Amino acid sequence: MKKIILFVMVGIGIAAAVWVGMNQTEGVKKINATAENLAVKGFDTVAYFTENAAVPGNPQHQFIWNGAKWYFSSAENMEKFKAAPDAYAPQFGGYCSFAVSKGYTADADPQAWKVAGGKLYLNYNREVKKLWEGEQEKRIKDGEKNWEEFKKKKPEHKG
Repeated sequence: MKKIILFVMVGIGIAAAVWVGMNQTEGVKKINATAENLAVKGFDTVAYFTENAAVPGNPQHQFIWNGAKWYFSSAENMEKFKAAPDAYAPQFGGYCSFAVSKGYTADADPQAWKVAGGKLYLNYNREVKKLWEGEQEKRIKDGEKNWEEFKKKKPEHKG
């Protein structure tokens, strides 16, 4: 009887450990999305490169990538994104680039953006963008290092 009880308890322990492991989020979400699951709050990420502007997307031109909905201002921009999403998606999953460089995540304002080195970076707001630009090279390097760590261990999110 003791062996049966021990066997059942070990089984329950293993089942609990598996359940916890399956329900634990180890790293950061790949894409910072709204409650409606919109990436970049519905802005067209291709337009930052082609129009040098923050342009709202249109739900008629949407594409699901990395678990989030991406809106585009035109079918042409949507097709460009589909062909090379990594070329147009913002760095650090669309989280604030300054925050990621400092070791945490924060939401980003699609109007506080910059294309640098052929990559799109978003920031919390325009004031934070100025801070990021003041040490842009360092912030990018620190952000890249931190982002790799965030994939393994979920960072603090500050807003």
